[in-house]
Amino acid sequence: MRDETPWWKSSHSDPDNGSACVEVRFLRAGGVEVRDSTHPDGPVLPVSSEAWLLFVRQVKRNAL
Repeated sequence: MRDETPWWKSSHSDPDNGSACVEVRFLRAGGVEVRDSTHPDGPVLPVSSEAWLLFVRQVKRNAL
């Protein structure tokens, strides 16, 4: 059965400015899926919940 949790678009995505448009969804069974919102039928990158948390922490750390 396919997970039907909603996709969330990054607040930093702005397709009108040519910036990357990233969407993520948090799976009920655990883990995260990432995709390009300009190609919603394209490939989806699955990552573990732990890997996603490490990624978000690193992005936040480097954004300061």
